[in-house]
Amino acid sequence: MNLSDDISKIKEEYQKFKNSKKILDLTRGRPSSEQLDLSDNLETVMKGDFIQDKVDTRNYGLLEGLPSARKLAGWVLNSDPENIFVNGTSSLTLLGHYLHSMIFHGDGQVAWKDLDKVTFLCPVPGYDRHFAMLEKLGIKMIPIPLEGDGPDLNLIENLLETDKTIKGMICVPKHSNPTGEIFSEEKIQALASISKGGFKIIFDNAYAVHDFDDSQKLPDIEKIFIDQNSHDSLIMLGSTSKISLAGSGLAFISLSPNNMENFVNYFSKFSLGSDKVNQARHARIFNSQKALTEHMQKLAKIIKPKFDLVLEKLNQLPDGLANWTKPSGGYFVSFDSLNGNASKIHKLCEEAGLKLTPLGATFPYGRDLENKNIRLAPTQIELDELSEAMDLFCICVILAEEI
Repeated sequence: MNLSDDISKIKEEYQKFKNSKKILDLTRGRPSSEQLDLSDNLETVMKGDFIQDKVDTRNYGLLEGLPSARKLAGWVLNSDPENIFVNGTSSLTLLGHYLHSMIFHGDGQVAWKDLDKVTFLCPVPGYDRHFAMLEKLGIKMIPIPLEGDGPDLNLIENLLETDKTIKGMICVPKHSNPTGEIFSEEKIQALASISKGGFKIIFDNAYAVHDFDDSQKLPDIEKIFIDQNSHDSLIMLGSTSKISLAGSGLAFISLSPNNMENFVNYFSKFSLGSDKVNQARHARIFNSQKALTEHMQKLAKIIKPKFDLVLEKLNQLPDGLANWTKPSGGYFVSFDSLNGNASKIHKLCEEAGLKLTPLGATFPYGRDLENKNIRLAPTQIELDELSEAMDLFCICVILAEEI
C-alpha cells in the first residue's frame, strides 16, 4: 500500500478492509504463543523433586517466598533479595494488596481510610489498569506529564507543597507503558529527595529486563532511595508474566524493612503461604542472571521484528499528522495525533475491524483532554496480521484528516 496515493485510492483500500470483516487486535500487551513456548520446560523441570532451598515446596509456609525465588526477583528488580516478597502470579494483585494495607492498616502512621481524601500523582500517558484500580479504591488521581525521561518534577514539587492529600505516585520507570521511556538518574535522584513524610512512590517495574534493542540503563533505584534516606517511600513491583508464562508466573514486591514488616503483618491475615512449587520451577529454570539474560535475548528476537514493522509502517505516514515513540524495549508504541484526531482514528479503525485500546485509557478517568493518544500493542499478533493491522491503522490516520 502506498500512503502517498490520492485520497480516493486510500478510501478504496479502507473499504476493502471493511468488506473483509476480518478482526485484527492491537488492544493489550500480551506475549505471543511463540514467546510462551520458550517456557515450556517449566512443565517438566521438577521431575518429582519438590525439595527446594531445603524446603518441601508442597507444604504451607514461607509467606515471603523461597529464598531462590526472592533471589530471582532481586535480579529482575535490581533489589536486595531480603527486601523481596514473592507471592502469587500477578504484580497487579500485589499492588492491590499493598494499597489495601495502606488504606486499612497504614505503615505506622494514620491509615488512609481515616483521612478525608487520598490523592495519587499519575504520570501520563500511563497504564490503564493502575488508573482503574486507584479509581475503584476511591483514590483521587492527578495527571503528571511525562517528559521523555520521567515525569515533570517542577509540577510534582509544586503539588506536594500545596496539596497535603497527596500520598503517592505510581508509574512504570523502564520502557514505560505506553511511551517506552526510561527514567533518568536525575529524575530518580530528585524523586528520592522529595519522597518524605509518608509520600510513597510505586514503581511498577514490569519491563525491567525487557530490552529488545540497545537501551539506556535504569539507575539503581533502591540504592538511590537508601542513600537519600527515603527507602520507606519506595515500593517496587515486578513479575515474570512477560518473562515466562503470563498466567502462571511469579509476582513480587520490594519493600524497605519497615514496609516489609507492616505488609507481612497485613498479608499474613489472608494467606498461610505461597505457591512454592511454582517458585521452585522458576528458580530452577532461571538459576543465574546469565540464564535470565539469555532467555530475555530469545524473547527479544521474537518481539523486535514486530516493533520494527510498526515503526516502518508509521514512518510512511505523511509529515505533520502524528508523533510516535521509538521504544528500545517493553510492549507498546505510543501514538499521538498532532491534530487531535484520536477519536476519529479510533472510530474508523473500529468500523473496519481493528481493535485498539479504549480511547483515553492511558489517562486517569479516561480523559485524554487533547484527544491525541492511542496505544499500540503489537506483541501478541502474528507478523503477517500485524502488517495488515498497521496498514489499516495508517489508512485511518489519513482518513481522519478528511472527516
